[in-house]
Amino acid sequence: MSRTFTELLGGITVLDLQGSGTVGIENICFDSRQVKVGSLFIAVKGTLSDGHDYIGKAVELGASAIVCETFPSELATGVSYAVVADSALALGLIASEFYGHPSESMKLVGVTGTNGKTTVATLLFKLFKELGYKVGLVSTVENYIHNSVVPSTHTTPDPIALNGLLAEMVAAGCDYCFMEVSSHAVAQHRIAGLQFSGGVFTNLTHDHLDFHKTFDAYLKAKRGFFDSLPKSAFALTNADDRNGHIMLQNTKAYKKSYGLKNMADFKVRIVENELSGLILEIDGQEVWFKLIGNFNAYNLLSVYATAMLLEQDSNRVLTILSRLNSAEGRFDYITAPNGVIAIVDYAHTPDAVQNVLSTIQSVRKGIEQVITVIGCGGDRDKTKRKPMAQIACDWSNKVILTSDNPRSEEPMDIIREMEAGVSPENKRKVLVIADRGEAIRTACHLAKAGDIILVAGKGHEKYQEIKGVKHPFDDKKVLTEQLIQVG
Repeated sequence: MSRTFTELLGGITVLDLQGSGTVGIENICFDSRQVKVGSLFIAVKGTLSDGHDYIGKAVELGASAIVCETFPSELATGVSYAVVADSALALGLIASEFYGHPSESMKLVGVTGTNGKTTVATLLFKLFKELGYKVGLVSTVENYIHNSVVPSTHTTPDPIALNGLLAEMVAAGCDYCFMEVSSHAVAQHRIAGLQFSGGVFTNLTHDHLDFHKTFDAYLKAKRGFFDSLPKSAFALTNADDRNGHIMLQNTKAYKKSYGLKNMADFKVRIVENELSGLILEIDGQEVWFKLIGNFNAYNLLSVYATAMLLEQDSNRVLTILSRLNSAEGRFDYITAPNGVIAIVDYAHTPDAVQNVLSTIQSVRKGIEQVITVIGCGGDRDKTKRKPMAQIACDWSNKVILTSDNPRSEEPMDIIREMEAGVSPENKRKVLVIADRGEAIRTACHLAKAGDIILVAGKGHEKYQEIKGVKHPFDDKKVLTEQLIQVG
C-alpha cells in the first residue's frame, strides 16, 4: 500500500518541510529496527528512549521520509523531512491515514476507567456476536477479529498496530469494534485519528501514578478521551462515581448516565446477590445473570445501556446477557472436591481488591474463612502497595503476601512495602511467602471445606515477569492442581 508523503501528512500541521512531498511511502514505523527501504520513520519521544536519536539509523536502513519535532544536525540527500509540534500525535494521525481510516468504516466504542474495562468490552463483544453481528475486540486479555484471536500485548496497542488491527476487522466485515482505552493510550496519543461512535466510563480510582505522577493528571487523561468524542457519538458515564460528571465537562458527544444509587438515564436494582449469580431489575424486568457482585451489576448495566444507545432490542439483549460469562481472570472461580471455593481475579488496585473481597463477604453464607493471596507489581505505582495489603487484611481471615510480577525489583522489597501498610491488629493474619506458587500451595493446604481462597492481581496472565524474563505461570492452573492434590 504505497502513499505519498504529502498524503500522509494531510491532516497534520507541518512546521517545516525539507525534501519532496511526493516521495512514495511503502510502510510506516516508529521503531528504527523495523525500517526498510521506502519507510516513513516517525521519531517519537518515549518514556525510555527518544526516537530522534535513531533518525540516522533509520536513514541508513533506507527510510524515504522522517517526521520529527526537530531536524537532525545533518539532512540526508534524497530523504524528506517534516517537523511537527508533537510527533506522537502525528504518529496516530498518520497511522489512521495510512490504513484508510478504518475506524470510520464500523462503529467503534471505547471503554475507559480504572476497573471494569476488560469485563465491559468483552461482554459487549460477546453480546453483539450473539446478536448476529461481526465484531472486533481490543482488550487486555485478547484481541479478536470476530472468531479469530490476535494476541494482546498492551491494553491499547500502539497506533500502527491498532490501525492495522482495525483495518483487518474492516476487511473481515466487522460491523462493531469494542475497545479498551487506557489512560496511557490517551496521554500518548495512541487513539489519535480514530473515529469513535461512543465512549463508556466505568470508574476512576487509584492507579498508574508511576506514569501520570498525580491523580489529577490521571483524571485529565481519562477525560481527554471524552473531550475527543465527536458530536455524533454518545458519552456514557457512571453516575455513582464522583468523577463521572468530570468526564462529560467538555465533551461534544450526547451525554447519558447509568447507576445503582444516583439519578441516571439507566438504572438497576440488585434483587439477589449470591455465589450462584445476580438477580437484577433492569427496565422493570427481573433477570438472572451468571456474574456476581455489586461491581458486576455496574458492568452489566453499562453493557445494557451501551446496547440501548446502539439501538438494539431490549429483550434480546437481556436474554443474551443473562447467559454470558465474564472475561477470563475476572472473578473466575472453581469449586474443589473438598468443598473449598477458589477465585482468581485481576484485582490490582486498592479499589478492585476491596470490590472483590466485599463481594465475597456479601455472599458469605456458610463460608468459614477467606484466605487471600496477593502481591503488587514491580516498577509500577508504589503508592498502591500499603493500601492493597491493608484492605486485603481488613476483609480476610488470613492473608499471604507474595510476589506478583516483580519485574526489575526484588520481590521481598515489594512485600516489605506492602507489610508496612498492615495495621498492628492485622499483623497476626499475615504470612509472607515470596514464591507465588508456594503461596498458593500454602493457601490450599490451609483451606477447609466452606472456605474461600482469593488469588488476586494477575487474573488472565499466563506468566510471571522476573528480571526482564517472562516465566510461564498461571494462577488458575496452579490452584486447580493444588486443590485436586489436597482434595
